[in-house]
Amino acid sequence: MKFKILIILLVLTSLIFNNCKQPENKKEYIHSVKEWRKNRLKRLKSEKGWLNLRGLFWLKEGENTFGSDSTNDLIFPDKAPEYMGKFILKDSSVSFISNNKVPVKHKKEPVEKIRMKTDKKDQPTVLEYKSLRWFVIERNGKYGIRLRDLDSPLLEKVDSVPSYPIKPEWRIKASFNEFQDEKYIEVPNVLGGSYKEKVPGVLSFMIENKKYKLWPAGSKNNLFLIFGDETNAETTYGGGRFLSVGSPDENNNVFIDFNKAYNPPCAFTPYATCPLPPRKNVLQVKIKAGEKAPDLPVTHH
Repeated sequence: MKFKILIILLVLTSLIFNNCKQPENKKEYIHSVKEWRKNRLKRLKSEKGWLNLRGLFWLKEGENTFGSDSTNDLIFPDKAPEYMGKFILKDSSVSFISNNKVPVKHKKEPVEKIRMKTDKKDQPTVLEYKSLRWFVIERNGKYGIRLRDLDSPLLEKVDSVPSYPIKPEWRIKASFNEFQDEKYIEVPNVLGGSYKEKVPGVLSFMIENKKYKLWPAGSKNNLFLIFGDETNAETTYGGGRFLSVGSPDENNNVFIDFNKAYNPPCAFTPYATCPLPPRKNVLQVKIKAGEKAPDLPVTHH
């Protein structure tokens, strides 16, 4: 699976989209952004959030043993049994075979052997042992095991995401110019590769009397941005930020609410795989709005 699947998921799971209706007053607007930030933190801490990731293990063709013992191919945290079983990667298919002494479950029922659906599917196969959860991810033809721990220490450590003060002037009106022909943009990723992402049009807007453009992913009804700016690696995450824009009105106008710009998963964990801002989406201006870089020692491998 290419990184575009991650973008699709991010678009589909965004809870709040902007529209061209102005907030009734500044107080109500600030309150709405505070509620958005509160829900954002709740999503980060949820079972499918990013703060409980504890590992990402790429599979080799053939047999891959796993457990907490150092002799395994994939070494799980100490709370896992020494030898849990193995994953077999063959012909782009991943199967799990359990060590019968370890009570691994699938959908709350014991399982000893199962062919695992990847996250390319709507419902990947999720296996569990106590607080551990794991499933198969597919990236650019590679297969890996993503591990979650529902008791991850990071869940208690992160009680907020550093952010700029909320300023209504960073909710900026933009015009959307829809492309009549199919157009694509090159999107790099943290693994050193890139892929082509279809873009439905271009957004044009002004900041301090200067015109800027951004090329969104998604569809006209669900515009999604991966962008960078001159705060990156200073006050904000070096790999850029994400932003859900929503859909234009009947006049093809839409508001880009930079107060809701948020960090990609890679800002919180080394076990995520993230797209980076396309070259055209790196703005030559400081966007002093939205989330700042979290104060976490994240080292990507």
